[in-house]
Amino acid sequence: MSERFVRAAVARLRPYIPGKPIDEVKRELGLQDIIKLASNENPLGPSPLALRAMRNCLKDVRLYPDNECYLLKRKLSERLGFPPEQIHVGRGSDEVIHEIGLAFLEKGDEVLIPSNPFVLYEFTGTMMEAELVRVPLRDYRYDLEAMAERISARTKLAFVANPNNPTGTIVTHDEVVKFLDRLGNQGILVLDEAYYEYAEDPKYPRSLELVKEGRNVIVLRTFSKIYALAGLRIGCGVANPELSAALAKVREPFNVSNVAQAAALASLDDDYQVRRSLRVNRQGKKYLYRELKRMKLKYVPTEANFIFVDTGRDAKAVAWELLKRGVIVRYDPAFAYDTHFRVTIGTPAQNKRFVAALKEVLAK
Repeated sequence: MSERFVRAAVARLRPYIPGKPIDEVKRELGLQDIIKLASNENPLGPSPLALRAMRNCLKDVRLYPDNECYLLKRKLSERLGFPPEQIHVGRGSDEVIHEIGLAFLEKGDEVLIPSNPFVLYEFTGTMMEAELVRVPLRDYRYDLEAMAERISARTKLAFVANPNNPTGTIVTHDEVVKFLDRLGNQGILVLDEAYYEYAEDPKYPRSLELVKEGRNVIVLRTFSKIYALAGLRIGCGVANPELSAALAKVREPFNVSNVAQAAALASLDDDYQVRRSLRVNRQGKKYLYRELKRMKLKYVPTEANFIFVDTGRDAKAVAWELLKRGVIVRYDPAFAYDTHFRVTIGTPAQNKRFVAALKEVLAK
């Protein structure tokens, strides 16, 4: 009987199922030596400056955090070239996505998403009782031309992950501009750039320029990936003053911990964190490309810190066999590619172990 209290929108939600944690695999399979290449976490860990900042602020965890993220917003303001009022800090960019729904979606609005999106786009639209308009990828990429054709009088939001997860592909600056020209002033484009630091293609969008032009664009960034602060949950959004003001109204008080704020602030002072992470990623990508070709496996060239691999067979079974060998990769039926899994680019030792395990599985 209690089900009658549950909102219809909540009953329709598809819960997010994350990659298996190491401790869970240890409990389930009795393994001890495990590497996790499933969740696109930075294998090098956080900056030493961030670790020191976290330790130094632990004594103050009895106090509520700075509600306005004053110091962090000003540091981000210097970095990104926007006044602090246009920078919105959240518990990871996930929270900002949720707040975008709260601030802008009404029942019956339309939200443009890919056929198999990052689950938070779908979650947000469903919770706000909006209509999800799904547009298939083309050649593993967002098809912005096809998305533009689906724009209607009810279109309120369009979500574009760039680089895309799980395929690692990007849309270009020119493609984004053409889409925005079609969208006009009736809707908002959300550019989710969680992996943008890894993107090296010169055609990658200059998204912050679009915000400065006054376009209805919200750019999302995160400290989870290249800064290796996924466990602290901290990210941000940048938007024009009107959109930023609306996001500020729906933000929960004290939403970002003092530990997360301190770590993010210190991370921005360590340019070497970015350089060393990019170097390891480039080297790992080159090695994995070579080994996958030797195994005659297809893959999607990536602009992120992961690779989408086509096994040519049941990827769920392959991922399970890798798991039994202590290597966690990401197979998800929500990807809608039954023969593909996603593997995070790790350290040289992790990459070699993954390759050895994959060769063993495929030989079997």
